[in-house]
Amino acid sequence: MTPGSRRPDRGGAPAVRRTVDAIWKLESARIIAALTRLVHDVGLAEELAQDALVAALEQWPAGIPDNPGAWLMAIAKRRAIDHIRRSRRLEEKHEQLAREQEQQQDLEQDDVLRLMFISCHPVLPMQERVALTLRLLGGLTAAEIARAFLVSEPQIARRIAVAKRTLAQEQVPFELPDGPELADRISSVLGVVYLIFNEGYSATAGDDLLRPGLCQEALRLGRLLAELAPHEAEVHGLVALMEIQESRSAARTGPSGEPVQLHEQNRGRWDQLLIRRGFAALLRAREIGGTPGPYVLQAAIAVCHARARTAEDTDWAQIAALYEALSRLLPTPIVQLNKAVAVGMARGPEAGLALVDSLGTDPVLQNYHLLPSVRGDLLARLGRGGEAKPEFERAAVLTQNTAERAFLLRRAEELAGSGDSGPTLGAAVEEFLARDELNAATIRSYAQTLRRLRLALGDRPLAAMTAEQVARVFETAWGSAAAKTWNRHRSAIRSFGAWAGLDDLAAGLDRRAETRSPALPIDHAQLDEIWNRPGIPLRERTLWRLLHESGAAVTAVLSLNVEDLDLDDRRARVAGTWVSWRSGTATLLPELVAGRTRGPLFLTDRRPGPVRTPRGGDLCPETGRSRLSYERAEYLFKRATATLDPAGDGYTLRRLKPRP
Repeated sequence: MTPGSRRPDRGGAPAVRRTVDAIWKLESARIIAALTRLVHDVGLAEELAQDALVAALEQWPAGIPDNPGAWLMAIAKRRAIDHIRRSRRLEEKHEQLAREQEQQQDLEQDDVLRLMFISCHPVLPMQERVALTLRLLGGLTAAEIARAFLVSEPQIARRIAVAKRTLAQEQVPFELPDGPELADRISSVLGVVYLIFNEGYSATAGDDLLRPGLCQEALRLGRLLAELAPHEAEVHGLVALMEIQESRSAARTGPSGEPVQLHEQNRGRWDQLLIRRGFAALLRAREIGGTPGPYVLQAAIAVCHARARTAEDTDWAQIAALYEALSRLLPTPIVQLNKAVAVGMARGPEAGLALVDSLGTDPVLQNYHLLPSVRGDLLARLGRGGEAKPEFERAAVLTQNTAERAFLLRRAEELAGSGDSGPTLGAAVEEFLARDELNAATIRSYAQTLRRLRLALGDRPLAAMTAEQVARVFETAWGSAAAKTWNRHRSAIRSFGAWAGLDDLAAGLDRRAETRSPALPIDHAQLDEIWNRPGIPLRERTLWRLLHESGAAVTAVLSLNVEDLDLDDRRARVAGTWVSWRSGTATLLPELVAGRTRGPLFLTDRRPGPVRTPRGGDLCPETGRSRLSYERAEYLFKRATATLDPAGDGYTLRRLKPRP
């Protein structure tokens, strides 16, 4: 018989097993040794030999081979060779999978970075960038974003929808920018992330000073961006800044949620882990090299504060020097104001006050509550409590945050008795506007002027007001306004001054000559560009369409109430006349009304503060928001059409009237 042939077993299964056991005892060592030489693993060799033994038990009952030892060796070696082949294929497959996995991770990281760039694209307004970023990269729902920013859920949903539509219409590519564009796009992303962080770190509105959820989300996005763009120093600078600022969160509020100023904070409550992470991020930014950018410089300022064991140990001279460098790189009014604080600490309050006073006429800061707050603090340190008190009161009027308002009012109360006696500007304005002889239109016009005066000067004693202060407010608020607008506000001040017995209140305000030129209608090509421009809010799109299609006066359209509308007949009755519109407006109006049944048709973006509550007819009972003012509507249209206007000033709303 040949070696591979079998002879039938006549003793049955027990006899076969006995035969197999006997052969195994004789041959197993040789087989395992041979297999070990092949696979270089004795444990594996034994397993493969056992596989051959199992094969023998399965197959030998049909006939035992003539050379059982050779059969077992052949089967075992075949198993070993199959194993080696599988191992090699598996190893090659593993190598391939590892390469693909590494490539996939790189692709996924690149995709996340692309998504971050596209959600923060400059083609979108900042509010839409923020909403879209939190939705796509933060995974937050529209309701969660709305709660974080104290706006309605439909408003956030609209922002997200408009942002997506804009990106599609503008055909923004899903790709990574390169070259000079990369720096601009990263700057846009950093701006969005820092805005989210700041809204959480110092909430602009609402009852609470902090919104920790937004801070944590901004930190997560910043850390993610640092992983995706590890060679960008400004990214690490922003992460360092946020880590160190967030480290102070536990110490920034007192038991009742009231703000605790930096120099009064319990530094033992600062989070040392976050501080160390901030230090490490700043070190990475410095290792990358290059000229320090705005976020790296701000992070360096935060590090100076974090290193000081006590408030008295703070190196204010170094901080002032860093702010000087920052102001050269980023000469914004906010940076200049922070620089004034640092200078006031490093060189004395008089030096800081001089810088603050130089910022008083900057339009960007006219409604910024920290300007009078900083000025009040510097005046208080100089012992000039009588002047500091109205500054804190003015700051309290300007802020929309309840906790911060209470803190500022307490600071003003601490200075009670330092100021002059007599009625305040706020009380006088309320009494002046409450007179029966004034009609609604006059009250609305006067209120706009006096509200601006009150916001700029605070509720200081009426007797302490001077013509110089009023002139400064006018120059800041209406210095570049049309002569007609300037004269209207001047007339309101003259009337208020005469009523209050302060005849010289408008002494520094000269009447301006009015030269009215006809408002030429905007041509069709530019109108088409306005109608199709992406990112325009629904309110503005509806107002502009209605003005164009109706040909009505701007004041008449802004006076419309929801209950005046007849949507089926496309018309509304206001002040005894009819305003009608066509299909463009008819498409937009139902969405703008959004189920409201009464109140002004065109509303402001936010609810008014306690001291700015409008009169009944100008307040929406369903949303709590007030009627959109002519000045605000005009400003928004000018800003939107500045690129169309050859003079660069933007068009007035009157130019939306149709051609005759």
